[in-house]
Amino acid sequence: MMITLFGQSYPWNAPEVLILAGAALALLVFLALILRAASRASASAAPLLREVAWLSHKVQSMGESQERLAGGLTHVSEAQAASQTSMLHLMETRLADVQRQMTEALHGTSTRTARSLGELQQRLETIDKAQANIEKLSGNVLSLQDILSNKQTRGAFGEIQLHDIVQKALPRDAYTMQATLSNGRRADCLIHLPNPPGPIVIDAKFPLEPYEALRRADSPRAQAEAAAQLKTAVRAHLRAIAERYILEGETADGALMFLPSEAVYAELHANFPETVREGFALKVWIVSPTTCMATLNTMRAVLKDARMREQAGAIRKELSLLYADVERLSDRVGNLDRHFAQAAKDIEDIRISSDKATKRARRLDNFDFEELTPEDPAKVLGPGVAE
Repeated sequence: MMITLFGQSYPWNAPEVLILAGAALALLVFLALILRAASRASASAAPLLREVAWLSHKVQSMGESQERLAGGLTHVSEAQAASQTSMLHLMETRLADVQRQMTEALHGTSTRTARSLGELQQRLETIDKAQANIEKLSGNVLSLQDILSNKQTRGAFGEIQLHDIVQKALPRDAYTMQATLSNGRRADCLIHLPNPPGPIVIDAKFPLEPYEALRRADSPRAQAEAAAQLKTAVRAHLRAIAERYILEGETADGALMFLPSEAVYAELHANFPETVREGFALKVWIVSPTTCMATLNTMRAVLKDARMREQAGAIRKELSLLYADVERLSDRVGNLDRHFAQAAKDIEDIRISSDKATKRARRLDNFDFEELTPEDPAKVLGPGVAE
């Protein structure tokens, strides 16, 4: 609420308004007292003057109180303004801190999100590669099944696996692949072992159909029929190898039947021991890729020993020549040592002559003729030089 005084507007609680209001109130009281005094003729003038003085004092006190009140209100207003300024500054600082923390948190979250997305992308790429490898492997498995389903391609598969194993185990001149024997039969591999035992044949066989039938058998009858088929097939292979590849005077008294499957080899030794013993009787030994490698390593040791025996005479001859060379070298070292000793003696004689010549030159330089005495020319010039 605003009050207009002398052309200016003041709030109702302004100090100026309160002072003027107090003065007006005092004036009214004073006028009332005058009127009251006038109406009372019997009142004396002295008490009236005291009352007027007291009222004047009260009015002055009220003015001072109004001034103090105005100063207090100004101080409170300034304190409130300072408090509001401080509060605003504090709120701005807090808001800045919160904003910075939120920015850092958002930046860290975005960084972690980007890193997680990158790792997820890498994992997806790894999964895609693994899926491609699985598809490729599945295709290779199907191709392998197609190869093994045909007898000719299955035989070629066994021969290739056998060639790979032999190539890793033996030197190139120790074997012959697809070697033709005197009876016209062609062996998958012929190992050139020395006599005894002589060259030995390795023939690859793969009785896959009866083995798969045995694995698929779901009844005792089917299992017995599949076992009989597997036994018959293996026996036929053993007899064929014994008849074709064991030739007296040409090959060793035995042969090897290579099974390119560890599973078939394990099945025979686990459940068909009589068939394996029949192979022993025919002197045909069944080997798998693992046992074939071990057998070939033994053959390599035999070949190495035989070649060392063949070269024993040449080695002894070379050792004899080496011994003669060592003796000749020893003689020449002795001669060289004697030459070095003679050269050292000659150098010592030269040093003695040089010392004597140096002494004579020093005496001549100092004109010490009286100290010069005749000496043996042979001592000065050395042996063979004096006249």
